[in-house]
Amino acid sequence: MTALLILHQDDDVALATEDLAAGTPVRAGLVTRDGVPRGHKVALRDLPAEAQVRKYGQVIGFTTRPVAAGEHVHTHNLGFQMFDREYEHGVAVRPPETLPAAERATFDGILRPDGRVATRNHIGILATADHAVATARRIAERFRRQEGLPGPLDAYPAVDGVVALPHGLGRGTAGAGGEEAAVLRRTLTGYARHPNFAGFLVLGPGGELDEVRSLAEEWGIGADTPVVPMAVQELGGTRAAVAEGVARIKKLLPAANAVRRRPVPASELILAMECGGSDGYSGITANPALGAAADLLIRHGGTAVFGETPEIYGAEHLLVRRAVSREVGEKLVRRIRWWEEYTAGHGGSMDNNPSPGNKAGGLTTILEKSLGAAAKGGQSNLADVVEYAEPVTAKGLVFMDTPGYDPVNATGMVAGGAHVLCFTTGRGSVFGCKPTPSLKLATNTPLYERMTDDMDINCGLIADGECDVAEMGRRIFGLILDTASGRRTRSEELGFGDEEFVPWRLGAVM
Repeated sequence: MTALLILHQDDDVALATEDLAAGTPVRAGLVTRDGVPRGHKVALRDLPAEAQVRKYGQVIGFTTRPVAAGEHVHTHNLGFQMFDREYEHGVAVRPPETLPAAERATFDGILRPDGRVATRNHIGILATADHAVATARRIAERFRRQEGLPGPLDAYPAVDGVVALPHGLGRGTAGAGGEEAAVLRRTLTGYARHPNFAGFLVLGPGGELDEVRSLAEEWGIGADTPVVPMAVQELGGTRAAVAEGVARIKKLLPAANAVRRRPVPASELILAMECGGSDGYSGITANPALGAAADLLIRHGGTAVFGETPEIYGAEHLLVRRAVSREVGEKLVRRIRWWEEYTAGHGGSMDNNPSPGNKAGGLTTILEKSLGAAAKGGQSNLADVVEYAEPVTAKGLVFMDTPGYDPVNATGMVAGGAHVLCFTTGRGSVFGCKPTPSLKLATNTPLYERMTDDMDINCGLIADGECDVAEMGRRIFGLILDTASGRRTRSEELGFGDEEFVPWRLGAVM
């Protein structure tokens, strides 16, 4: 009887590793009372109403009625309640295990003239306002590679592509005051300074070329990165602007193509970590394996950043225990409090987060989802907490305050400087995030086998008993280095990543 997976000795529930019919013996003295889908929870003992229920050794919710041993535990009998969590700042901090420089891994990166390291080599089109969005997209489409067909980038094999970065926020937002304006400015600045861009066309909607130039200066794009400003109205409209934009980008291509890859220490890497379309296996296979890979990168002197603040809610106290200082721990707690106020102000609840897909995959409450999501943070000390799209400068494990919506979260981490993104999924989310390559990590083998064109690695081997978390972490770490060296991801092969630039919209639309 091996149909159950018990994650901690104090747990009240176990995970079904296969679809279970009612009356199935699953453990000595334990028989299922009803059908339990694969990835869902089974009660290990009788539980009274209003009882705390533990998984991973932590509280994931409270029973909404009495639950009998062997019963399916899910939304019909398990609910969310607020409960006190003790914030023990820094009590679990461990001495760092950074390897000596001579023992650190390397990857084949692109070294920019100013010393920044890149993993990809794109030309960007930055639209200063929503008025220029259609033009920016049409220019980028002229450079999109199509399998088997000749294109304008064929003569420039070192150029990975041309990426439009249009945002849907109004023109007044970037120049206005307030929190949303600050977030947008940070996001645009982060992309403008990202080392994976070799140059930019900065596109404004109409007769204010000086304004376009001043924005480029405000973003602080380095002198070694060519920036070409252009205003649509000054060129006579969309068709003329598209033709001129294509011509100006073509002039940037020879210099952009002149780069060569060379060995670079892994300590230069910033890894972004994301989970989307989570299921009951996310916190058992792909997320902890990605956490193990992050720990390895940090041992080699690098940085790993993760976010989705609503999706660590209920697990934040575990991260506070690993904060390197009380200041870092309190920064995280302040962001949690901000989110409680933010959701309450919009008539919502922090427990609104688990999506229908999450619940179909076996996740019941935000507490359960958060404990699995936090596993991406591995075991390393929490070195820093930064706001959305803020530059990531600390070495080690960093938390960024972001929403749980995948494109917005990824946009923030890329703006923060991430060179490679690892995205775990149990429900089949497909994703790209140019200019940063995105690796997809499947949480279970059936998903991987159904979507081999989209998934880069099968972490379901852990649940299948063919691999442990540490070994899978080593495989992911190797794949991260290969990707940073130029190996194309499944998402890149499919051409994903042109639609996922989505800055965080905080406030009302006016």
